[in-house]
Amino acid sequence: MESNLICIEDYERIAKKRISPYYWGFYSGGAVGEHTIKENCDAYKRWRFRPKLLRNVSKVDCSTTVLNLRIPFPICVGPTANHAFAYQEGEVATAKAAASLGTGMTLSLFSNRSMEEVAMEAPDGIRWCHIQVIPDRAVMGDVITRAEENGFRGFIVTIDQPVFGKRCNKTDDGETYDFIFDLEQKNISTSIKKWKPNAQMEDIVATCYSYLDGTETWENIDWLKQRTNLPIVVKGILTEEMALEAIEHKVDGILVSNHGGRQLDGTFATIDSLPEVVKAVNGRCDVYFDGGIRKGTDIAKALALVAKAVFIGRPILWGLACDGEAGVKKVLEILKDELVTTMQLLGVTSIKELQSTPNLVVHESRVFAKL
Repeated sequence: MESNLICIEDYERIAKKRISPYYWGFYSGGAVGEHTIKENCDAYKRWRFRPKLLRNVSKVDCSTTVLNLRIPFPICVGPTANHAFAYQEGEVATAKAAASLGTGMTLSLFSNRSMEEVAMEAPDGIRWCHIQVIPDRAVMGDVITRAEENGFRGFIVTIDQPVFGKRCNKTDDGETYDFIFDLEQKNISTSIKKWKPNAQMEDIVATCYSYLDGTETWENIDWLKQRTNLPIVVKGILTEEMALEAIEHKVDGILVSNHGGRQLDGTFATIDSLPEVVKAVNGRCDVYFDGGIRKGTDIAKALALVAKAVFIGRPILWGLACDGEAGVKKVLEILKDELVTTMQLLGVTSIKELQSTPNLVVHESRVFAKL
């Protein structure tokens, strides 16, 4: 493992060399056009810091809570599918890394390792179960029961994938291809096989695709709330209107997300959507955030705009590809260290202070309009 990997861009560069072009295209691709996937990263540049100086920032507390669970820093692992494309141990290695640092991991419904394996290998870790409330209530009920029995602490529900978005899977030379899954997604397949014990991988993939039939509604969230006592976060909200609907359905949290630019191209970058959602929620539930995070400054901006914590996607996969569990741990540590330094340079010593200091982060249009 190279010893000179000091930022997330370094991990991306090395990971691209280590992951097959086929798998890299799956990880890195966005919805057709790929404007939103780029905007998620670029939009941070338009939000500018207004630091307070000459403060004692020798000690910084960056702890917070996610669904009432205390974590030492506000950076969690978001739900991404197929970690075994990057590293053989897949989600088990990711879970171990998160647990070693005391932060939380979200296990994708479409993970290559099952929730039972993750719970066994990282028993002390904070973990949440990612789901989509699919039409097959028998399969969905089994996933919920398995999560409850294996110590998962809540559900993060993707709501921005009523159908499967059109994506660009392409090689560096621009050649596009249809992606065919060649590793088992054991999390969902474990539940499907209880009713289809002889199902082969292609049958399971076809079954999963059939679930994305456009029938998902808020009634599905209501059903989930009746089915479990664990807290529920809805992932995929970008607007005031959707945030208010989520509040009406009494969710425990909102994750501002656009699916990493992989579903609907041409929508807002998540950092631009965050203030609207936070204002609409007005403290009535937690607001979390993901999308395009590559630096500690990105995280500081999201937190200053009053996200309670952030969830990391692709950089976790890059760390995994570079050095397995140790690589994921290092990616999280780099982001944490960059966040702490950013807080010190801004003149704040806690997440609460970062979030409560007026105008610590502003959109550049506010400044340039005065020129």
